[in-house]
Amino acid sequence: MADKRPFYGWKLVAVLFSLVFCNMGFPYYGGSVINGYMIHEIPMSRSTLGLGFTLINLFVGLASVFVAMSILKYGVRPTFIVGSALICLGSLFMCLYASKPWHYLIAFGVINGIGISFSTLFTAATAVTRWFRRYRGRAMGIALSSPGFAGFAVSPFLDKILRRAGGNWRVGWEIVAATGVIAGLIAFLFVKESPQSLGQSVDGIPEEEQNRPSRTDTLATTYPWTASQAYRTSAYWLIMIGGIATTFPFFFFVAHWILRLRGAGITSTNAAWAMSLFTIGTIGGHWLAGLLLDIMNSRLVFAIGLGIYLVGSYLAIIVRPDALTVAYAAAVLYGVASGWTLTCMSTVTAHYYGPAAFPQLNGVMTLLTSVFASPAGYIGGKIFDLYGSYTRAFELNCVIAAIGIVAVAFAVMPRPRSEVGAPTIHVPREPLVPTTEGLSAGQRIRRQRTKMNNEGCLEAFVFASSIGYTCP
Repeated sequence: MADKRPFYGWKLVAVLFSLVFCNMGFPYYGGSVINGYMIHEIPMSRSTLGLGFTLINLFVGLASVFVAMSILKYGVRPTFIVGSALICLGSLFMCLYASKPWHYLIAFGVINGIGISFSTLFTAATAVTRWFRRYRGRAMGIALSSPGFAGFAVSPFLDKILRRAGGNWRVGWEIVAATGVIAGLIAFLFVKESPQSLGQSVDGIPEEEQNRPSRTDTLATTYPWTASQAYRTSAYWLIMIGGIATTFPFFFFVAHWILRLRGAGITSTNAAWAMSLFTIGTIGGHWLAGLLLDIMNSRLVFAIGLGIYLVGSYLAIIVRPDALTVAYAAAVLYGVASGWTLTCMSTVTAHYYGPAAFPQLNGVMTLLTSVFASPAGYIGGKIFDLYGSYTRAFELNCVIAAIGIVAVAFAVMPRPRSEVGAPTIHVPREPLVPTTEGLSAGQRIRRQRTKMNNEGCLEAFVFASSIGYTCP
């Protein structure tokens, strides 16, 4: 019997929101602020500092295959718990033991990177894909927007705490470790695997109503794709190119934006505020993209989001200390673009290939996009070390975004081979039969026999077509 309780899916979205808030907002966005203080106690070059962000982004991707295996074998809830525990362990190492650059690279880059992979966007997106179809875009946008709220609150909060602590950056990692414990408890108590586990249905819509034609049918597939089938479509790989164009500018910006502003003569307080505005922008990007993906062609929505990177990069290049508005606008636009395109990448993959294949497809996509995009932090730092400026780094972001726009423009929703190769049956219209009035009895009998023969031939043609028979 169907569960008569209210649909749990939207409550689950709130749970996922809180989990991503804790497990990405604090160690990732908060880490950007904490590391700005750490670099004064543990001396390292900008490229080494950027290498830490390269590693965290890389291991988010490298671990994604294992995240998919964990989700398929154990479920969403245990996967969230494992990730939260790893973030707690990595953060405790940073606050208790880290004293050398390689300590920072291992704890922040490797351990926290794996923890974030297990407990944030990938796992949350899988849960949304299982619970929603018709409202998948907006549910995805809400769940994945929580790092924006966390960054808005966490960056100035941690900066204030660390300034009051006399620049003691280890206090910040103690706070991050505590949020990992809280996230693990939330996952244990409130995460549910699928609507079927509660006797409910996708979107909270009865089965009979789901079978009715709707606008969603043109946006999201109903075909049960397998991962191996999806890998053979060009659309999947074009979406992946768009994913690289999504993540490379984002990884670079998080690693170097505060340093870019400080180098331009902007105070640490205003730089932290600009980072907060960046995270606010991600909120708007996630929500706008989510709404549009439920009603518009997903390729167009994706391309618009990548285009916003171009404007944001131009403003980031011309930042000056006497024009804080430009710095704030650049931060907001980069936030909108990153949130917008990240929602597009996950939702388009789910729309094109469905929930069954999504964990594997998203795992491979996260792996490859991270491998190609994770060097952004290191490359940005290396460019600065070579030229003493971030201008060429932002120009590189523009080139990558333009390549992504071209790729997603050609990423048409694939059709299964069974549909592409199916014969199109053109049933001939029945000829007009003149009236039999005035005909003799013999003529009427011959007319009736001709009609029966024609109907028999038509039935034979339809049968032969249905079994794939073609004329030699």
